[in-house]
Amino acid sequence: MQKMEDLPTITGTEIPRVERLRLHDTVVEHLRKLIIEGVLAPGVKLNERELCETLGISRTPLREAFKVLAAEGLIDIAPNRGASVARMTEKEIWETFELMSALEGFSGELAAERMTAVELAEIKALHYAMLACRAQHDLPGYYARNQEIHDRINEAARNGALRQTYISINRRLMALRFRSNFRTDKWDRAIDEHEQTIAALEAKDGKRLSEILRKHLLAKRDAVLQIHAEPVGDVRND
Repeated sequence: MQKMEDLPTITGTEIPRVERLRLHDTVVEHLRKLIIEGVLAPGVKLNERELCETLGISRTPLREAFKVLAAEGLIDIAPNRGASVARMTEKEIWETFELMSALEGFSGELAAERMTAVELAEIKALHYAMLACRAQHDLPGYYARNQEIHDRINEAARNGALRQTYISINRRLMALRFRSNFRTDKWDRAIDEHEQTIAALEAKDGKRLSEILRKHLLAKRDAVLQIHAEPVGDVRND
């Protein structure tokens, strides 16, 4: 099992400390980002002392953040063993992506009918920004804009119950979705699918958009399952 001391990126100079005035709002966000981007890899035991020193916080807000992330399914907390980053089984990955593909598809079907011209323009702007990140090999920047596009489509569906379910399920998959773009061919195929998404939105073709988004998520699932057994450090762009 990978240990915290084996992760060279966990240092006080490479991870920004949490601003104390914003402590309540940002501890969870900081840890979630570290998990999503693989700095804290699946299965890693979370060393409270080291994380407190790195982030410049006390143990109380850290443990409160652990509880939030555990409720989201991002970490596991075991009695007398502490917290560790959650690692989904192959079966869990398969089933969760299958569910997420349905949620994405339904979001697209509703959004195609209900999205405003302003919302569409904002999504197109995010798409172009995402392409710029791809050209610069900026995976975190690309991923952030990619996720925001999907999130905006879900919001445009204007269905509160769907929104809550979408957020809950998506949080469990965010780290895996990030890793699915480590290989260049998967990255480029995802861009092509996003361009198809924009075209379907412009045409207000809900059925077409639903189909694109479902296939997009299932392709993500297949990419994730392909690299699931590989250590984070062994993944290459090839």
